[in-house]
Amino acid sequence: MHPQPQDSRGYFMLPQGPEGAGYYVYGTPAQGAGQVAHPAMINLLLYVDRVWATLDSRKFGIGNISLAGGKPYDKHRTHKKGLEVDKRPIRRDRKRQAACWQWTDQYDQAATARLIGLFRNYPGVKTLYFNDPALRHLARPMGGHDNHFHVEVGA
Repeated sequence: MHPQPQDSRGYFMLPQGPEGAGYYVYGTPAQGAGQVAHPAMINLLLYVDRVWATLDSRKFGIGNISLAGGKPYDKHRTHKKGLEVDKRPIRRDRKRQAACWQWTDQYDQAATARLIGLFRNYPGVKTLYFNDPALRHLARPMGGHDNHFHVEVGA
């Protein structure tokens, strides 16, 4: 058995597809290299994973968190502290692919609202960004957040 990879900060890589998980992984770089998380983020993600699995059989996508050691991340001003994570909206067709909130034939707004609500109600969550205007009561808009939502947790 291999130990869970850790970086120089002592942060762990998010488990990459554990059996029975309610999530799948995506993002760059691949194979978890961009999914190194502060323990507070790991706790949040594993909590939401367990609750989500009781609510919906579809898996939610977890993307970029941070690079090992907090190195600068291309295309991100944030994602250096292991305390921010990107997640995909829930799709109607169960495909493990991106979906924009405008794609009404693919995007499941009600399920995405339930998922965002799980994150929003978790103690310590500081920031949520997502651009669906119907979900403004759950998340604030921010450029570049049409096909994923962003969550930041405090340490």
